[in-house]
Amino acid sequence: MLAAVAEGGAVAAAAKLAPPARVAIAAAVALVFASSLVFVHRRYRAWGYRERDEDLLVCRGVLLRRLSVVPYGRMQFVEVTAGAVERVFGLSTVKLHTAAARSDARIPGLEPAEATRLRDGLAALGEAKAAGL
Repeated sequence: MLAAVAEGGAVAAAAKLAPPARVAIAAAVALVFASSLVFVHRRYRAWGYRERDEDLLVCRGVLLRRLSVVPYGRMQFVEVTAGAVERVFGLSTVKLHTAAARSDARIPGLEPAEATRLRDGLAALGEAKAAGL
């Protein structure tokens, strides 16, 4: 959002400048826009999850990779959320809650049908594994 305001201000200021300065400002704006698209794409690709027999692996991070292992028996509840921006793009986030205070396992960017399937599957596995404790 802030980048869009800055780009708008740069375009307005460039209207009063000489043609070579306009080209330089337009090139800078295009470079900022392209680099932000690359960053957003890399950030999207950095998230991943894998369902295993006993636990769920969630990995994330562009610069620092983080891997969370959440045992099914430790899950207290699983929820699906969708904020305003996610709803515009037809996406949802699955959040896993455990007793651990630092458990921040979430899987963003899922289609609603996949998020619902994952929530139901994880809830069933969590109940089955918790019953065996």
